[in-house]
Amino acid sequence: MSDTSPSSREVVVALDSFKGSLSAEEACRIVQETLREARPSLHVVCRPMADGGEGTVRALLAARKGEWIVQRVMGPWPGRIVEAGYAWFAEDQLAVVETASAAGLTLLAPSERQPLRTTTCGVGELIRAAADRGAARIWLAVGGSATVDGGVGAATALGWAFLDAEGRPLPLGGGALARLAAIRPPKPLRLPPLEVLYDATHRLCGPEGAARVFGPQKGATPEQVSQLEAGLERLAEIVRRDIGGDLRSVIGGGAAGGLAAGAVAFMNARLRPGVEAVMQAVNLAGALHGADWVITGEGRLDETSLRGKVVSGVIAAARQAGARVAILAGTVRLSPEALRAAGIESALACAEAGVPSEQAMAEARERLADATRKWIADTA
Repeated sequence: MSDTSPSSREVVVALDSFKGSLSAEEACRIVQETLREARPSLHVVCRPMADGGEGTVRALLAARKGEWIVQRVMGPWPGRIVEAGYAWFAEDQLAVVETASAAGLTLLAPSERQPLRTTTCGVGELIRAAADRGAARIWLAVGGSATVDGGVGAATALGWAFLDAEGRPLPLGGGALARLAAIRPPKPLRLPPLEVLYDATHRLCGPEGAARVFGPQKGATPEQVSQLEAGLERLAEIVRRDIGGDLRSVIGGGAAGGLAAGAVAFMNARLRPGVEAVMQAVNLAGALHGADWVITGEGRLDETSLRGKVVSGVIAAARQAGARVAILAGTVRLSPEALRAAGIESALACAEAGVPSEQAMAEARERLADATRKWIADTA
C-alpha cells in the first residue's frame, strides 16, 4: 500500500482491557470515537479482545449473541458464597466459564490474598452448572485467579477426592497439597468437551511455574511460594501414579495457579491459547482484511505481552493480513529494538513517567483519548 496514513484509511481497533480501569469494550469505544472526531473520513472497526483472562466473557458477549447466567457458588475464600456465573450461547450450546468470576483476586480484600487457603471450588461448581444446563461444549477462561491449588478445588466440586496418608480429605487451598497421598475419581463424571483458554504459557512447576511466577502476585511470601511449589510437585507426582499423565510438561498448565493443568487431569480438558479462541469468535481475521492499521494494547506492555497475550495474537493476525501495528498502552516497558523486532511500528504510553498509577488509572479515559490523538498526529 503506497499511502498508509490513517486520514482516509481503514483502522481496526482491537484492544484488551486496561485492568482496573477500562474494559476492552470501553477502551475500543474511546479510541474509535476519538479517531472519528479527529478524522471523520476514517473507517474504524472495533473488535474488543481478550486472551482467556479477565474480560474474556465480556468480549465474547460483545461480539456474539449470548446471555449471562447468574450462579451462586463458593468464592476464592473457602465457605464464602459469591454471585458468579457463566456466558451461555444458545445457538451452539456453548458455555464460557470465567475463572475470575468465582475465584478471582478482585473478590478478596488485600488481607485475604492467601493462596495457601484460596480455592477454585466455585469454578468446578460453575462447570457442573453449565453441564447440567446441557452445554455441548465448555470453554474455561482461566486468567485472574487468586489461587495456586492446581485445580484441586474445582475437581473436588466435581466429585474427585484428594486424601492424605490417613485417608482423610485434604482441606481446600494450595497449602495442603504437599500432604496429598491419594486421588480417587468420582463414580460417574459426565462432562462435555472442555477447552481451557489460557493466557500464560508457564508450566505447572519449576522456576517459571505457577507458584514461583504467580504466587507472589497472589499474596504468597517467599516461604509460602516454596510450600506451594512443593504442593504442586506432589500433585503432579500423585496424578502420574494414580491417573497417568505428566502434568509438569503441559504448556500453559501453570495458568490460574495450575488450574489449567488440573483441568487436563481431572476434566479431560485440552488447552488452547485464549487469544486464538477469542480472535476466531470475533472474526478478527475478517475485520483485518484490507485494513491498513490495527491498534491494539493493554494496561501494561512488557515482555509478557508477547507470550500468548492479546498483543501477540493481534500482531500475528496483522502480519498475515498485511496490516501495520500500533500499540496504545497504559505503560510501555519494551525497548524500541524489542518493539521493532516484534513488528510493532508505533507504541504510545497513556501515562507519563512519574505519574502515580492510581492517578493514571483514574484518568484512564482522558489519557487513552489523548494518546489516540497523538498517534493520529504522529502518523498522519
